[in-house]
Amino acid sequence: MSARLALIDSSLVSLEVLWDDGELVLSRVAAGSACRPTLVLAPSAGEPGLSAIERLEHAYRVRGDLDAAWAARPLELTTSNGRPTLLMEDPGGTLLAKLLGRPWEIEPFLTVAMGLASALRRLHERGLVHKDLKPANIFTDVATGRVWLAGFGRTSRLPRERRAPEPPSVIAGTLAYMAPEQTGRMNRSIDSRSDLYSCGVTLYEMLTGAVPFTGSTPMEWIHGHIARAPTPPAERLSGIPDSVSAIVMALLAKNSEDRYQTAAGLEADLGRCLAEWRAGRAVTLFRLRARDVPDRLLIPSGSTGARP
Repeated sequence: MSARLALIDSSLVSLEVLWDDGELVLSRVAAGSACRPTLVLAPSAGEPGLSAIERLEHAYRVRGDLDAAWAARPLELTTSNGRPTLLMEDPGGTLLAKLLGRPWEIEPFLTVAMGLASALRRLHERGLVHKDLKPANIFTDVATGRVWLAGFGRTSRLPRERRAPEPPSVIAGTLAYMAPEQTGRMNRSIDSRSDLYSCGVTLYEMLTGAVPFTGSTPMEWIHGHIARAPTPPAERLSGIPDSVSAIVMALLAKNSEDRYQTAAGLEADLGRCLAEWRAGRAVTLFRLRARDVPDRLLIPSGSTGARP
């Protein structure tokens, strides 16, 4: 056990549980504790399964590609009572998942959305695809718009990869935020644009207070992502500028070629929206994706149909 973990395990330090997905639990060293700001990711109660251990080990392996300016960087992979435990820098801010449940005002939405696009751009510039982007893996300072990504247990260094069909109950990732191609039901590859779809689901939830699709079973979630058209945010709630709504809808395109191709292009359009909103509390209609130019060739990944 490391000295840092020994202090965290001592009675001098209290932990605040941020989430528990049934496989791993993320905790934060409470403010005022005797330890430096740290996040603790460890298996949930019971014997840790192979998947949980692999997620911890993988997150630690990619630490060299992460930057504290936009990521909660792993510090140590150690053990506590014979169980693997990952210690990470705590960037501060609030877990985005704790700020959802009702629609956001436009200015804070655009401010944080720009921060998210910026963090995603920098992740992709390192050649990484997150593959599990969701509010529970995003920390933000709403006042400044700064965003830090977390949850790198499924992150890939491959520019493209295929996912074979699997039973819905064993698909790795979070179904509510998963790109159609990540379900294995589309004849398409996973790449950085898959993260942009997940970003779109997150922004949709921030804007409207709800995710674009719901389901009571895994197959219902999958069907929503591959076959159902989301209701545009501006049709769900009044007061959302049409250009902002259109940006989110572009992120949610079923085919990756129809989405934003880069986080940089998304960041540029959100920046224009924010500047106009701050200047006149309105956003004009404009041509989206004017600066959405990939820095590498993104080849169409297959037919548009779902697998039978």
